[in-house]
Amino acid sequence: MKVCIVSSCLLGLACRYDGKAFVDLSENLKSKYLIVPVCPEQLSGLPTPREKCEIVGGDGFDVLSNRAKVMTESGRDVTDVFIKGAKMTLKICKITNAKIAFLKDFSPSCGVKSIYNGSFSGKKVRGVGVTTALLTKNKIKVEKII
Repeated sequence: MKVCIVSSCLLGLACRYDGKAFVDLSENLKSKYLIVPVCPEQLSGLPTPREKCEIVGGDGFDVLSNRAKVMTESGRDVTDVFIKGAKMTLKICKITNAKIAFLKDFSPSCGVKSIYNGSFSGKKVRGVGVTTALLTKNKIKVEKII
């Protein structure tokens, strides 16, 4: 059976920044994949709940190229922490031979098509999170569930 990586919060695990989870959305995937849950932010050592973070100055590709940063709402730079979580997620993909990841849109880690714009105003822009960017660069297909 093929392996896929899935954002833990999409599997009903309370690991979002606000300590909440989504309803388990894995039902459609269970028949096709062996599911490996990941939360890049927890893998990097961030607590749950944690302060809201957004990418400032671009998207995940820009973060990996040192052209943007991941910042907390209070102004703390957590770029290195988000890169660490992305690298750990990539390592799990390699260990499990996962070629696809199903991630949560809008997240500074997992955003697939859109992220928040870095102003902490709730506005969204086209772009990807740090983990999505690193997985994409390493030829791991990334899809969004919601």
